[in-house]
Amino acid sequence: MDKPTAPFPQDPEPLVWPLPLEPVGAPMLPEPVQDDIALVRRIVTVTLGITMLLATGYLVAVVMSDGAILLRPSELALERQELYTDMVAIPDGLTGTGVTVCIVDSGIHMDHEDLAELELTGWRDFVNGRSEPYDDEGHGTAMAGILVANGWMKGMAPDVDLLVAKALGNDGSGSDEVVAEAIDWCVDEGADIVSLSLGGAPGVLPFSFGGGRDSGEAASDAIDQGVLVVAAAGNDGEDPDDRDVSFPASEREVIAVGGVTHTGAHWPGSSKGENDGSLFPLPIILPRGDPDKKPEVVAPAEGVPVLTTNGAWGLADGTSAATVYVTGALALLVQHHPELKASDPTSNADTVQTVKQWLMDAAIPLEGQTGHDDQYGYGRLHMTALIERSDQT
Repeated sequence: MDKPTAPFPQDPEPLVWPLPLEPVGAPMLPEPVQDDIALVRRIVTVTLGITMLLATGYLVAVVMSDGAILLRPSELALERQELYTDMVAIPDGLTGTGVTVCIVDSGIHMDHEDLAELELTGWRDFVNGRSEPYDDEGHGTAMAGILVANGWMKGMAPDVDLLVAKALGNDGSGSDEVVAEAIDWCVDEGADIVSLSLGGAPGVLPFSFGGGRDSGEAASDAIDQGVLVVAAAGNDGEDPDDRDVSFPASEREVIAVGGVTHTGAHWPGSSKGENDGSLFPLPIILPRGDPDKKPEVVAPAEGVPVLTTNGAWGLADGTSAATVYVTGALALLVQHHPELKASDPTSNADTVQTVKQWLMDAAIPLEGQTGHDDQYGYGRLHMTALIERSDQT
């Protein structure tokens, strides 16, 4: 016999969304429990709403229409900053106070939040003659940040008196005669250190040489007055035709700076020095002796945290960045030994040679390295060792 079947409704009730809390036919939960569930639902709803608002606000604050990151540097940039600070061993208690540094580059963008406390000691625009600081290329701002930033980024010597000479145009190139004029201006304005991240800046060198005064002559004249001149070795290390460090870093008494990676290894793009001398091709390179072999020292040049002109932060490769690390180290050294200031009556080219000797003695060589290496110089910059070496005299 067939089993009886339950009647099937001909017109079932349509489903309505949202469905009721309890299944149809199930017993109702006690009223206190229903109240608790309702409270939990309200809390979840409010929490999700706040989370979405915060996420939206973060995206609006961080990612602008041009892709600039305005809220903070990336985690990698912050990690690299800490790593490189440890690598160069910044000594405690020194910030560059009382030392005048002149950066010759593409200018400076003063509106970045990490430069909010910066007051320039001097500014000169050798390209367009504008009276207010600006940077229409970005390289100069990146270099200045390594030295004087005081925010998310921490500069090597944030309390120096900073002079900025704009000698490079909006494409990063410049005339050698203009760079020479800028160096002369730095000296006239009382610079103790002139920082030239020129050999490492794309498109800057070689210059179109004419019959006028060149940057090498200007650098040599500055050194004769006791001014420390630091310049980038250049980024042609992987070029088969890389013959020597860039000009004016190739000048004998200028401090040429090569680059290392985040592991302390030689950065492949860093130019090597031709220290044995050569007659061909021109120009003739004379043999170099200690402590003037090129590059003299190496410093961080891979993924270095920098400021950008759109108010953000980035990472940069190149011996330009390495140059500013050495500039910062020298600023701390001069603060520690004020008699090294160019304004001191005893300062001259011999003073510069003494500092170069200390740099050579304090540099950290590669494992197994003896003497000078045409790529790694006398070794890697170590600021604390430099200060300690200077105190031994």
